[in-house]
Amino acid sequence: MRDFGGIVERSPARVVRPRSADDVAEALREARARRLDAVPRGCGHSTFGQSLTGGISLDMRGLAGVGDVSSGHAVAGAGTTWREVLAATLPHGLVPPVLTDFLDVTVGGTVSAGGVGGASHLHGTQADHVLALDVVSGGRVVSCAPHVRAELFDAVRGGLGRHGVITSATLRLVPAPERVLTCTIPCRDAADLLRTQCEVAADDVSGRVKPSQDGWRYEVKATLYGDGPVPPGTAETEELPFLAFADRMRPDVEELVALGEWARPHPWAMVFLPRDRAADVIEATLKEMTPHDLGLSGVILVKALRVGHVPMLAAPPDPVLFSVLKTASPGCAPVPDMLAANRALLDRARAAGGTEYRVGAIPE
Repeated sequence: MRDFGGIVERSPARVVRPRSADDVAEALREARARRLDAVPRGCGHSTFGQSLTGGISLDMRGLAGVGDVSSGHAVAGAGTTWREVLAATLPHGLVPPVLTDFLDVTVGGTVSAGGVGGASHLHGTQADHVLALDVVSGGRVVSCAPHVRAELFDAVRGGLGRHGVITSATLRLVPAPERVLTCTIPCRDAADLLRTQCEVAADDVSGRVKPSQDGWRYEVKATLYGDGPVPPGTAETEELPFLAFADRMRPDVEELVALGEWARPHPWAMVFLPRDRAADVIEATLKEMTPHDLGLSGVILVKALRVGHVPMLAAPPDPVLFSVLKTASPGCAPVPDMLAANRALLDRARAAGGTEYRVGAIPE
């Protein structure tokens, strides 16, 4: 069995496809009796085997569905994708405050990882907007929330499934915009990109670094949900319905699937950096890189964000997420070289006071 990263392979002793939280509890009791690991797996979008095991693999997609959509919240099964969440909440004019850039990952998976999106500069992670969870812990199903079993609530959000398996989540919802305006702002360098992200008045903000003939090119995408003024320095705008914006990766993914790039190994490196040291780390890393080291469909993202109370995320104060999302394309750097560069990035990040975002592919 492989995950999206395509680097690590493991054969589980057994695959369980639970249909209820009680099924998950039974599988965990079996795993404990047989002294096996039990690892939840949603869409398998981990990049270094985090959703794989040689023990019992829990296919959580059977716990999918959204119910109790109201003015302030919705209850989603852990195996529900964010695409399915939107399909249930948008007819009510509601959306989660933070969405992942790619919608075909599960609620349980991203809450267990933390979950960063373009609105994280305002609203923090997806885990910050969970109102309550149902979790299998100690072989039984329990509910937890900020003031009910708070220790468990804090341990499973961002805990990568190590302290309990999430089976459902009550998600906070906010009014959805009908249309959005995305503004592209060119930047001079990493410091200018970070300054722009921090100063721009926008509802969704992300930075991107792209290869060019002159080296690396920096830009910020600032998306407005309302009628605010176009940010200074904007070079290009695009107006979209909200759903088209939220699902903006779908055309690119379809093209990558057709080209075979989506199925290639993805040695992704993702680190949280202190904001005052981030530009130096980014520039030093890019100085050592060429497009050959990134892959034909690789992407470099920079997101300045705010983190609320998610203790297991272990991000530094005032963090910047620096993501070097490589693809081991034919004719580009081989996977071992990409992993070695990932390790070097993590060492540089830690020396600057940063930490690893543990969904990436960084060997210890």
